[in-house]
Amino acid sequence: MITSPHVYLPVSVRAVMAKVLVALVPGIAAYVWFFGGGILVTLALATLAALAAEALMLKLRGKPLAMFLTDGSAAVTAWLVALAFPPLSPWWLIVAATLFAIVVAKHLYGGLGQNPFNPAMAAFAVMIVAFPGLMSQWPAAAQPLPFAEQLRIMFAGARHLDAMVMATPLDALRTAFASGEGRATVATALAAYPGGGLMAGKGWEWIALGYAVGGLWLLQQRIFTWHVPTAFLGTLALISGAFHVAAPERFATPLFHLFGGAAMLGAFFIATDPVSGAITPRGKLIFAAGAALITYFIRVFGAYPDGVAFGILLMNMCVPLIDMKTQPPVFGRKDGNP
Repeated sequence: MITSPHVYLPVSVRAVMAKVLVALVPGIAAYVWFFGGGILVTLALATLAALAAEALMLKLRGKPLAMFLTDGSAAVTAWLVALAFPPLSPWWLIVAATLFAIVVAKHLYGGLGQNPFNPAMAAFAVMIVAFPGLMSQWPAAAQPLPFAEQLRIMFAGARHLDAMVMATPLDALRTAFASGEGRATVATALAAYPGGGLMAGKGWEWIALGYAVGGLWLLQQRIFTWHVPTAFLGTLALISGAFHVAAPERFATPLFHLFGGAAMLGAFFIATDPVSGAITPRGKLIFAAGAALITYFIRVFGAYPDGVAFGILLMNMCVPLIDMKTQPPVFGRKDGNP
């Protein structure tokens, strides 16, 4: 029917989560193309750990297992954990992070729809503080190791892992400027970085593009509105562009920040979380813009190479205040007056 009246059927959690998983596939496909099939093992480990933890907590809370285990929310959390972590992470690190996300960040706050913090980002923040060395083991270049070697690294460790991993482009820039040599510029730092690509790290920009394609499809499917990804990416581009224009030798271009790190994953799949994010239209813009600003300043001036997780978690804390102050006026009233 193309004319009114229209009847809209309620959208189930299962349908939404299924579409989110499908939207992640382009980024995962690029991941496998450039860095090998190890990420598929990581995704499987995280999914199994998430479902096991979900079943245990549902049992302890006396909730029906079948309904909640099949709604897809645990799988989405697991996939976001796996994709946010280095692909060469030890198996137990992925499992521990997933268990934390499901048990602590989700169920101890009341379960689906009650968690104030994004579970995947909460797990990332805890693990990068607890295990900073392991969280910095990223592939050295877009030349995937043999699948058997990737499995050996994840399940048995590797004696010469330092030869297989390197800093991310964001971390390489931060380290160059923190060295105190004074001669470091964006150009020299990236020229000395063997993993550089067209805009960011070799291969990583294509993974970011895959996330963007999936995210735009979710937008077309009306899984979320335009406010969050537009405000997040727009603010990140504006602030990085302003600093780059002011001192191009010191600050990287907007494209570097948009296609480096977890910017695209955060903009389309994490900041858009309807539970832990703002719900009003203006609130969504404020929430996403604040997360982008924090992300940029942590990337450039902070101790961590990427700030997406911390930016989103800090803005999660502000959501109640943001929603309270950005409520649209009640129909028939103006400025709160009848």
